[in-house]
Amino acid sequence: MAAAVFHQCIGAIQVHSCGTEKSGNSSLRFISRGFVIDYGLLRKGTSSSHRCKLHVIHASTSDASVMDPISSTSHNSTDSSQNTSIETALILIRHGESLWNEKNLFTGCVDVPLTKRGVEEAVEAGKRISNIPVDMIFTSALIRAQMTAMLAMTQHRRKKVPIVMHNESKEAKAWNQIYSEETKKQSIPVITAWQLNERMYGELQGLNKQETAERYGKEQVHGWRRSFDIPPPNGESLEMCSQRAVAYFREHIEPHLQSGKHVMVAAHGNSLRSIIMYLEKLTSQETLALYRQELDEMLH
Repeated sequence: MAAAVFHQCIGAIQVHSCGTEKSGNSSLRFISRGFVIDYGLLRKGTSSSHRCKLHVIHASTSDASVMDPISSTSHNSTDSSQNTSIETALILIRHGESLWNEKNLFTGCVDVPLTKRGVEEAVEAGKRISNIPVDMIFTSALIRAQMTAMLAMTQHRRKKVPIVMHNESKEAKAWNQIYSEETKKQSIPVITAWQLNERMYGELQGLNKQETAERYGKEQVHGWRRSFDIPPPNGESLEMCSQRAVAYFREHIEPHLQSGKHVMVAAHGNSLRSIIMYLEKLTSQETLALYRQELDEMLH
């Protein structure tokens, strides 16, 4: 687990396997007001079973750097069934502290930037993943996740430049073109997607968390947050957030991992949590049980 000095900003996910069978040994944890940094190797067999293993190893805060897992292993290795496999890195980063985190306000999909502390957390994240290759970056459409990804990449040893890809219109695509092949090689495409946004908290957004608990009652607020399928007033349930995040991951991110790309995803507690639910094949009850302590202590 993360060292105590970083207890408020860094958590750990340990996922031991994914595939046709659900793992029986998992430990997932998100720590309040910060982000999660982990990386994994996704081995994708060529057999029809399409079985895979995802090993996620958290970077200890005592480490000066993290070894490059890709350069230390062979892409042409074979498994016990003599099937060739590819290995790709998956980095999940939860955004640093935002200005509304600092003010103890429900944030959800309101677009607020990082605090000075959040900037420092993002830079620290970058130092800890600086040796892990990154070919593509996916972020939510919210500035706190984008800032975290960009600041983290300033620390990367390969010094490639992250460039936001604008595909919202024909003009945006044309104006975003890079005409130097050499420059393209030194760039990393950054794709933003609203589907990776934080859970939308509806009428709670912008309210002080403590005052909200006093107004509606702790049990009511906890009920909105503890349940999988009950949304706050005019907001999203965790189930609704999970549906959009997982659908996007499966359609737009997973194919890149399967083709050998090394991918970073910078997003939010609930959207990342949904992706882990999908990878680990967790039920809603299992996920809520794993996060019970967090749900009692933290309001997003």
